[in-house]
Amino acid sequence: MAILHIGVKPQSEIRARLIAIAKGEVKPTENEPKVWFPSIRSLAEVLSDQNRELLKLIAEKEPQSLKELAEISGRAPSNLSRSLKTMSHYGLVKLERHNRGVKPVAVATEFHVHF
Repeated sequence: MAILHIGVKPQSEIRARLIAIAKGEVKPTENEPKVWFPSIRSLAEVLSDQNRELLKLIAEKEPQSLKELAEISGRAPSNLSRSLKTMSHYGLVKLERHNRGVKPVAVATEFHVHF
C-alpha cells in the first residue's frame, strides 16, 4: 500500500498554494503532500489511533460493505459512517458505490507528515 504524504499549514497558506498551482506558478513534486490539514489538532482528530486501526482493518479484511465493516470492527454503524465520511473528505479512504451499498477502500495505512 502506498504512503500518503500529508501537509499541515494554516488555511490561508493552503489556499494561496492551491491558487499558485492553478496559475501555473508552482508545480507540485511527487513527494509533496496531496492531503492538507489546517492544524495539527485536526490531523490528530482524523488520524486518531482508532481511525488508523480502522484503515488497517479495511486494508487487511477488504470488507464489501459498511455493514460488514461494522461487524468486524465492532463499531456502531452511525459512528463508523461519520468517521469514514470525514476520512473520505481528506482522501484517506474511498467510499465506492456498489449496487445499493457502499464499499470502503483504504487509500493508505502509512503517512508522512510535512510541516
